[in-house]
Amino acid sequence: MDSKKSIFTTGEFADLCGVKKQTLFHYDEIGLLKPEYRSENGYRSYSVHQVEIFIVIDMLKEIGMSLTEIKNFLQFKSLKSSIELLTEKEKIVKMKIKKMQHTQKLIQNKKKQIKEALQLNFDRFTIEEMDTEWYVLSENILNLPDKDATKVSMLFLKYMKQEGLFIDNAGALIRQEQVEAGDYLNYSNLYFRTHQLDLAEKISKKSGKYAVGYHKGSYLTIHETYEKIKDYLTKEGYRVCGHSFEEFLYVMEGASLSVEDNYVTKIMIKVEEN
Repeated sequence: MDSKKSIFTTGEFADLCGVKKQTLFHYDEIGLLKPEYRSENGYRSYSVHQVEIFIVIDMLKEIGMSLTEIKNFLQFKSLKSSIELLTEKEKIVKMKIKKMQHTQKLIQNKKKQIKEALQLNFDRFTIEEMDTEWYVLSENILNLPDKDATKVSMLFLKYMKQEGLFIDNAGALIRQEQVEAGDYLNYSNLYFRTHQLDLAEKISKKSGKYAVGYHKGSYLTIHETYEKIKDYLTKEGYRVCGHSFEEFLYVMEGASLSVEDNYVTKIMIKVEEN
């Protein structure tokens, strides 16, 4: 074989590997991938077999290894040490996959909500049969000042992110006694709806009939929608027999700078026939 045809200049090797020459210069400086040959005038040249080494470096970068880790990996004398490092990186990759799946789920839920928004009628209420659903609750915030309730809310959100839980939607729980008393702004808990049944701390939204309505605008005017739902229940021969679950859905199309005016809240109240 002609040895000259098996040698690449820095520019040729960079083009072959799909990187800039500066990348190869950096790899040389830190001792990660030194050129096979260096002429008296300082020109670098790379051999054919160094392409394979570059491919390994590129693969290890893909799985999140730093250049220092890669250098150490390539210099490992022990296969056991190599396996241990790769095992650790595999765990990190799995965590990233789980996080991406979680993000994908959030996107899917948001798309679903926007599609629902296109068909909403804010003057229409329904009685719907619902299956059991599972919720993770925050600490009790009943009668807490707004500032303290907000702190609980942020800590709850932080907890859910740290645990990497798959969240279907978020909302707030108003207990039956508050609904009956017209105390519609006094939430007892915040919640996340989830399909993960292996969680230790969770409650269920029991199956059964629920009055369903949608409120558009600020939570400060949500009492108007609740009173309309109660009037609807009276006409249809139903009464409240359980908690109200509010889910925060979406900002409507054409939202102005006033987000509250365009915000939509889904209200689901457990009911039974008189």
